[in-house]
Amino acid sequence: MIKIAVAGAAGRMGSRITALSKEYKELQLAGAFERKGHKDIGKDIGTIVGIGNTGVTLADSLESIIGNVDLVISFTTVEASKEHLKLASSKGKAMVIGTTGFTKDDMKEVAKLTKKIPCVMASNMSMGVNLLLKVLQDIAKVLGDAYDVEIIEAHHRMKKDAPSGTALKMAQVIADALNRNLDEVGVYARKGIIGERTSKEIGIQTIRAGDIVGEHTVIFGGLGERIEVTHKVSSRDTFARGALRAAKWVYGKPAGLYDMQDVLGLK
Repeated sequence: MIKIAVAGAAGRMGSRITALSKEYKELQLAGAFERKGHKDIGKDIGTIVGIGNTGVTLADSLESIIGNVDLVISFTTVEASKEHLKLASSKGKAMVIGTTGFTKDDMKEVAKLTKKIPCVMASNMSMGVNLLLKVLQDIAKVLGDAYDVEIIEAHHRMKKDAPSGTALKMAQVIADALNRNLDEVGVYARKGIIGERTSKEIGIQTIRAGDIVGEHTVIFGGLGERIEVTHKVSSRDTFARGALRAAKWVYGKPAGLYDMQDVLGLK
């Protein structure tokens, strides 16, 4: 039995991970925590997320519970997830991170910390999206430079980072398949007299509205035809189940940084 702790356990994603953890016989919810001052600190997390009493009290820090768990799942902010990873690394606890918005410098720090522990980190925990990443790589390799690439992503109005981590991952996979440097060819906004589109650019456009859980469309536009590949999520449970699957998979693995492609055997 793998004892897990969930960060932000009373939040939008954390509450679903917490609630759905009971479906996995290999996992035991052993810890749940929120930021200091949260209104529900001290309550049974099960009553908060709607699954009844669990015997697990919502704590106000990871430090206070990390000795009782084997693995930490964090879908929070970049700074919070980095702090969770630092503590988990120092205590030898495995991690699953679904937080997006990490910079290149942040990732250097993540790489150092995961030399001590196994960690799955992915911008999207959905099985469908991760299968799609493999498909997009194959499509891009076949079509080559003859087709223009545009990515459109849409999320709820409360999402803080843009473009989404998933859209950036899609763009990176396609850029790699086409032997392009995304830092040089990525185009994130267009306005005014911008001139003719270059053949190498990869457009990544962002929509933020209402309660959209997550939608991504990749367009390969050629002369006389276009291919559109779309993935839509209707429930956060998709991501929650992916995170829990990743937790089962990564526990006991050698130290290192893994992603959902590893979890799903797509590499």
